[in-house]
Amino acid sequence: MTIIEKIETNLNKQALELIIRELTTAEQHDWDLLVKTVPHGCFMQTSSWAYFKEIEGYKTFRYGLFLNGELVGGCIYYLYPHPNKANLLIVPGGPILPDNFANQGMQLLLNQAGDLAQKIGAIALRIEPLWIEKPDYLKDFVRAPADLLPCETLLIDLRPDTGQILAAMKPKGRYNIRLSQRHGVKTEFSSDSQKIPVFYDLFWETVQRQQFFGEPYGFFINLCQTLFAANMAEIGLATWRGEILAAILLVYCGDIATYLYGGRSFDHPEVMANYSLHWEALQRAKSRGCQVYDFYGFTRNPNHAYAKFSQFKSQFGGTPITTIGAHDYFFYDQLADTLISLFRNIVGGSK
Repeated sequence: MTIIEKIETNLNKQALELIIRELTTAEQHDWDLLVKTVPHGCFMQTSSWAYFKEIEGYKTFRYGLFLNGELVGGCIYYLYPHPNKANLLIVPGGPILPDNFANQGMQLLLNQAGDLAQKIGAIALRIEPLWIEKPDYLKDFVRAPADLLPCETLLIDLRPDTGQILAAMKPKGRYNIRLSQRHGVKTEFSSDSQKIPVFYDLFWETVQRQQFFGEPYGFFINLCQTLFAANMAEIGLATWRGEILAAILLVYCGDIATYLYGGRSFDHPEVMANYSLHWEALQRAKSRGCQVYDFYGFTRNPNHAYAKFSQFKSQFGGTPITTIGAHDYFFYDQLADTLISLFRNIVGGSK
C-alpha cells in the first residue's frame, strides 16, 4: 500500500464514526426492520417482544449503533430486577453488530452495559447471539451456565418448492403426513385471542405428561396478545372428527418462522395430527415469505431430555445448527459490591 493509499484509508476511517445512543420511540420501526433483515436476527430483539417482556415485569434498555447517522446495529438489554439478589443484564438473540465495525460496536455496547449495570446493580452482561462461531472480540466473555435460547436447533429450508421440501424429508415423515391426510385431519391457523385457552389446554396436558417446566396461562395471554397485534404470531390447531388433537404457537420474524411452543392430546395418536399440523405450518410460513422454518429446541444426543421430540422433528429433514450459546461478561467491581451487600444482609438477618 502506497503512502497516498494509507492516507486515504485513514481519512475514510475517520469519516466513518460509530456511536451509540438510546433509541427514540420514532426509531423503533427502523430498529425492527434491521432485526428482521440482518443475518442471525431474532424475534427476542424486536420491539414487540420487548413490550411483552415489560408486561412480564422486565425493564428494557434499547440502544442503537449509528454509523454517520445510519442505524447499523445495537441491542435491547433486558433486566428482571431481583431484590437482594445478583441481577443480570441479558441480550437474548443479540447483539446486532455492523460487519466492518463488529469489534468497535461490541465494545460500545459493553461500555453501555457497564454504565447501566452500575446504575441498576447488575453484576454481568449475558449475550446470546445466534452465531455459529465465537469471534475473537468475545475473548473476555465466558460460557454461561444456562441458555435462554436453545443453542441447538433444526432448520428447514423453505426456498425450494413444496414438492422438493417433501422429498427432502425422511420416508417416515412423508408417510405419516400422507397417513394423517388420509385420516382427514384438518388444520387452521389464527391470531384470534379466543384460541389461546384452546392452545393452552393441550400445552399444559403435554407439560404434565412429559414432566417439564411450563409457563403459566397469563404468560401466553401476554405473549399472544402482544405478538398477534404486531402480526408476528399465530396459533395452529389440528382437529380430527371435531376434536382438537394438536396445537402450536408460531412466531414470525423477517424470513424466519419459529415453532416456539406446542402440545398434543394423548388421544388418537394413530391419526398423526402433529405431522399434518407442522406440514401445513411449513407451507403457511412459506406463503408468508419465510425462507426458514426453525424447530427451535433440538438435540442429536439420544440421552438428552429433548431426544424424544427431536426424533419427531428430524422426520421433516432439515439441517441441525449449533450456535455459540449464552456468554457472560462480569463487571467485577459491581460483583464485589453485590456480594458484600448480600453478606451484610445475611449477617444482619442472623442477629
